[in-house]
Amino acid sequence: MDPTRTTGTRMTKHAHPLAMKTRRRFLSIVAACAAAGPIALARGMTAPAVSTWRGTVMGAAAAMTLVHPDRAKARAAIDACVDEIARLEAIFSLYRADSALVRLNAAGALYAPPHELVELLAFGLALARASEGAFDPSIQPLYRLYACHFARGAVRAPSQEEIARVLRRVDYRSIEVGSDRIRLRKPGMAITLNGIAQGFITDRAADRLRAAGFDHVLVDLGEARALGQRADGLPWQAAVRDPRDPARMLATLALGEGPGAFPALATSAGYGTTFGPDPRIHHLLDPYTGRSANHYLSVSAAAPRATLADGLSTTLSLLAPPRAHALLARYASARAYFVDSLGRTEVVHVPERA
Repeated sequence: MDPTRTTGTRMTKHAHPLAMKTRRRFLSIVAACAAAGPIALARGMTAPAVSTWRGTVMGAAAAMTLVHPDRAKARAAIDACVDEIARLEAIFSLYRADSALVRLNAAGALYAPPHELVELLAFGLALARASEGAFDPSIQPLYRLYACHFARGAVRAPSQEEIARVLRRVDYRSIEVGSDRIRLRKPGMAITLNGIAQGFITDRAADRLRAAGFDHVLVDLGEARALGQRADGLPWQAAVRDPRDPARMLATLALGEGPGAFPALATSAGYGTTFGPDPRIHHLLDPYTGRSANHYLSVSAAAPRATLADGLSTTLSLLAPPRAHALLARYASARAYFVDSLGRTEVVHVPERA
């Protein structure tokens, strides 16, 4: 197998088939090397085998890599994960008429909602409160405005009047979440979890594999989550690409659970999903202004779980540096890589208190 692959995040955070150009490649992930070395010796095993799966999750290129000597067991575990991923997509997808999320948006309420929808939406609302509304799951009507506007051949953003009308339906505080019911209190509201759903599904896959006895895993479903080590005993590796020159790497970090490593990584960039010909008009929409946020070329977040990394990379992208740093300070277990308009990388990490 090719020891490296490229993953893209945010391509389908709000993908629309009519309205945008997409570019997927934000992170480069080193998946596995020679199938021999410290992992096998530490366990007293024969040389570990590397089992891989490649496919599509929420519209984005995806892969899973397992290091384990029993290929049949690894394949069965991968198949079970693929089934679980499909089940979760049927909850969170905005492009399946029968998904729980589509039914919620159509009716304005959903009774006996899937517990995964309750869990993820509760996380999203907590992030909304922490960011003072920069992250807002109810942003979907604004996204629809942009998608439909550019689908009609527009080259400029919607007018301020159009945006103002739609923003009246964007308010995370009008979302009620309970185990028995989710309700959208304003007419015409709609939610999207595309800023956190891929991370959530990534975590579910990684947790499922760990529970099945797999200790050395890379799950790359648009966001990355790593367990253990590669087959050669080295950490999994990720590199943040230069948004202006995808062949150039700006920062590298170890993924996994060893010293200095982070288990999960996600990246957001406006150029990943653009509307029309102007690259400054893209899917990272500020709920306050109704306009695309262009504080950075890209933001990557490393965290203990992919759900948090996913949500932080989205939210930090919407905040100017002082507010972005203040939000990151609330999550001492995370690190962020901000790439400015000149391609300079600022690494921000708030050490955990003793």
